[in-house]
Amino acid sequence: MHLAYPAVLAVLLFCTGLYGVLARRNAILVLMSVELMLNAVNLNLVAFDVWLRDALHGGQALTLFTIAIAAAEIGIGLAIVLAVYRNRGSSDVDRLRDTAETEEAEALPDDADDDATDTTADQATAPAGKAKKAEATA
Repeated sequence: MHLAYPAVLAVLLFCTGLYGVLARRNAILVLMSVELMLNAVNLNLVAFDVWLRDALHGGQALTLFTIAIAAAEIGIGLAIVLAVYRNRGSSDVDRLRDTAETEEAEALPDDADDDATDTTADQATAPAGKAKKAEATA
């Protein structure tokens, strides 16, 4: 077996996954791209295991561990994406910046007393005003 064929296929899979991670904004598509990258690594592990004729089949054993870790990662990742989607209404990666609690985002509503959305007594509109302020400053 020629090692070049699976190696070239693995490079193409890895580059496709890398492009997906860097260019996509949807969190589910980013997770799918990470899975493509892991599958490229698995393909390399098995190809080099066959090429080296390893008696212990270490590449195939590592591939099984990688598949198990990838399954756990995708399960936890999808659970996080679904929780974010339920709270935010979108799974856009760029919009997830306002979920991080920083001192600046907490201090903004206190500093801007002249803004009408933050000084209202209605508590339901206060989180929306904080999110708008955090997006404006980011």
